[in-house]
Amino acid sequence: MLEKKASGIKHFDILIELLRDRQSFLQEISEEVRLQSKANSLLVSSSICFAMYGCIIGASHSWQQALSGAIKMPAFYLLTLIICFPTLFFFNVLFGSRSSLQQHFVILLTAVSVISVLLFSFAPVTLFFLITTPNSYQFFKILNVLIFGITGSFGVKFLYDGMQLLSKKDEVGKGTRTTILRSWLLLYAFVGMQLGWFLRPFFGSPGSKFELFRQVGGNFYLDIVRAIGEILGLR
Repeated sequence: MLEKKASGIKHFDILIELLRDRQSFLQEISEEVRLQSKANSLLVSSSICFAMYGCIIGASHSWQQALSGAIKMPAFYLLTLIICFPTLFFFNVLFGSRSSLQQHFVILLTAVSVISVLLFSFAPVTLFFLITTPNSYQFFKILNVLIFGITGSFGVKFLYDGMQLLSKKDEVGKGTRTTILRSWLLLYAFVGMQLGWFLRPFFGSPGSKFELFRQVGGNFYLDIVRAIGEILGLR
């Protein structure tokens, strides 16, 4: 029991190490230092942070939705990464990258982990509005879309810096790989939004029965426009 607890603390120590000195952390990835250990710890710690945030937003509906959110949230981010990862790796290799598959994957995990811990840092704010605005479903949804956007932008910046550091040792094709990375980030965003729409609900509409998955229809953008219209009294 104590060994498991110590192991869990160790995983979060790696995450804190990443946050405190990201330049050294990324440099170690570039030098292939403890890659497997880093990957395992970041995977565990980010999944826990995502699960806790998913549980909070799901609690706006019911305990079933809270449990569903705790499972869906880490699955959402990790599936998005897995779906998009091969495109980035093979295009980078095609245009001169000598970094390994594992190095690429750990860099992506660092970005996802940054997003997870920033989401976790917003948890008290989200919980506050959940308690104080229990009947403002659309406001709560828009608030979380903004939070996801803010945390995602920091994760993207972290990923960009990490990939640029990996490219330093491979000058041939570096400009092309930078262009590929920028295009890939757009792909990552679109895949993430579509996957999030497919995995919904994360919140659950008030007064509706619990649904593990909702029938596919409409799209993310129209739903956000509809929510904003309702908040502004345009519907």
